[in-house]
Amino acid sequence: MSAFLHNIELYLTYIVEFCTILLELFGVIVLVFTAVKCFIQWIRRDSKLRLDLAQGIALSLEFKMGSEVLRTVVVREWAELGILGAVIVLRGLLTFLIHWEIKHEEEALEKQN
Repeated sequence: MSAFLHNIELYLTYIVEFCTILLELFGVIVLVFTAVKCFIQWIRRDSKLRLDLAQGIALSLEFKMGSEVLRTVVVREWAELGILGAVIVLRGLLTFLIHWEIKHEEEALEKQN
């Protein structure tokens, strides 16, 4: 029974690590796609540039935060949990600030039109 539980734990660790890498990859892909799209908007002098960039960064951070939350499943030590907690808090704070910026940018665009 102990060997069975050990194998289940090992498989769970592999699955979580794979999913964590996948979520991190999604975050990177979203960020790079947003950066390229916004660079093209910057060349065209599009007024929605800041809004689109903020939304892309926010979505990318959500994927990255999801990977950090998933990573807490396989944490073994308190120090590691503390570091993960700090990363999650910082990313959450960044996401909150970006959403605040998005709200104000949308209001500014509405006043412009």
